[in-house]
Amino acid sequence: MSEIAEFFSVCWIQTIIALVAAYLISSVNTSIIVTHIVLHEDIRTLGSGNAGFTNVLRCVGKTPAIITFVGDFLKGVVSVLIAFLLITFTVKENMELYRAYLMYLSGLFAVVGHTFPVYYKFKGGKGVVTTAAVMLMLDWRILLIGIAVFGIMFISTRIISACAILNSAVYPLSTLGVKLLDFYGFTTVLSPFKELTPAFIVFAVAAALINSALVIIRHKDNIKRLIRGEEKKATIKK
Repeated sequence: MSEIAEFFSVCWIQTIIALVAAYLISSVNTSIIVTHIVLHEDIRTLGSGNAGFTNVLRCVGKTPAIITFVGDFLKGVVSVLIAFLLITFTVKENMELYRAYLMYLSGLFAVVGHTFPVYYKFKGGKGVVTTAAVMLMLDWRILLIGIAVFGIMFISTRIISACAILNSAVYPLSTLGVKLLDFYGFTTVLSPFKELTPAFIVFAVAAALINSALVIIRHKDNIKRLIRGEEKKATIKK
């Protein structure tokens, strides 16, 4: 793990800047802001109490929900992009490898900021949309796998929360599988990161695992309702 220690020793300034930026940017909760503007209410006191896209759609309306989705998605995009640019313009040696490390860290902190926002007493959303954006920025193939898992689960159950939970559980597994295929040369041409090392693969899977754990933990109430058989199904129209 000397490679990881070397990354932190070389890029410690960039790491601090990127992670603080990712957390603070993602702590801005679009659903809370939009709902306050439209209804003069706190979305966390309406419906399921979740400060996220689905609850806004149910309680506030389609346009506010779309704005919420875009805002939550942009958090992941901007956070990872900041990490990309910081390393690109400040590091010369091992740039691609260090950039990959920081992008994964920033993506994780974007989800942390969304789920536990400093501006709203650490009570935010569940991180599903922001995680999707992070998947896209880190490896589009992981996002495609996630969409496929989500779609299959939705067709089978019509329960959005179950889809999100399963997708989160699959995230670290799909990361491990794709990275191993890249490492052994089977899919290297498709990989956004060409300089893969065993240490980085472990790091990437660990970041995905923590991300998944955050999303699943935020779905604890949904899990309880699923166990009791009380979780509502979504209609095709909705």
